[in-house]
Amino acid sequence: MVEVKLGAATATRIEESYEPNFDAKVFFPDWTPDVVREHGAWMSPNHYDEASGWLKLSIHSWLLRVGGKTILIDTCVGNHKSRKHRPKWDMMNTPYLDRLKAAGVTPDQIDMVMCTHLHVDHVGWNTQLEDGRWVPTFKNAQYVWSQEDFDFYKALDADPQKGPANGGSFRDSVLPVVEMGRVQMIKGAAELEDGLRITPAPGHTPGTIRIELESKGNKALFCGDILHHAVQVYHPEWNSFACLDQDNARKSRRAAIEHCAGSGALLMPCHFGAPFHCHIDHKGAGFAPRFANNF
Repeated sequence: MVEVKLGAATATRIEESYEPNFDAKVFFPDWTPDVVREHGAWMSPNHYDEASGWLKLSIHSWLLRVGGKTILIDTCVGNHKSRKHRPKWDMMNTPYLDRLKAAGVTPDQIDMVMCTHLHVDHVGWNTQLEDGRWVPTFKNAQYVWSQEDFDFYKALDADPQKGPANGGSFRDSVLPVVEMGRVQMIKGAAELEDGLRITPAPGHTPGTIRIELESKGNKALFCGDILHHAVQVYHPEWNSFACLDQDNARKSRRAAIEHCAGSGALLMPCHFGAPFHCHIDHKGAGFAPRFANNF
């Protein structure tokens, strides 16, 4: 279990899955064999499976304890959910909640759930199946996400030609929480208590946010899918196949990387391979990740 001290705060990684799960050439349209020749030494085996040519991406949450609050950032895919568009995620049955308990927290002890955006692999554990209904998993939590994302996917979900939105996750992992009145939707930037700040980072989705923390001089940036893979630190111009607004995705990624390189903030992604987080250094005219095991 990875635990990161951030001043008076602590962030603990709660794993759902960690395996080769996307063909690199499909995931990144700009991927070429040159990438492996240049970066293979550090990418394999934690970030890339050379035998298959697939990216090794983690899917995890960050459990943040700060100021007496217990906060869960991004909630993965979830169990028992039909995801036919992603076979590896279809009807999953992982010990995610057991891992949360191993970190010392039960679902009822979560005070806040923050979703960086509303894609299927960031909202799944928002709900669980109970007596045939999808109900909030974290019954005492306030759920926080962007108004822009909700409005966009609500309209998409209602379109008979395009819905259901996000492989059905909008209906089984987002709407039930809204119907229970557990959501605070943020529009634009917001200052939360305990050194937390929400900054809009549109591009991957219309309402993607980044979550910034400062505690006793220590800084961190929880980036969701602004960056999926550490190779994007070297190539901020690279978008994944899932980025809706290509230009803004690049701008938001570059801004996040520059923020970390300039401020010393620790980058806390949801999909990087081990060691799952990094600092970012300037390297010539670009940037390079500095992983925790190199401190």
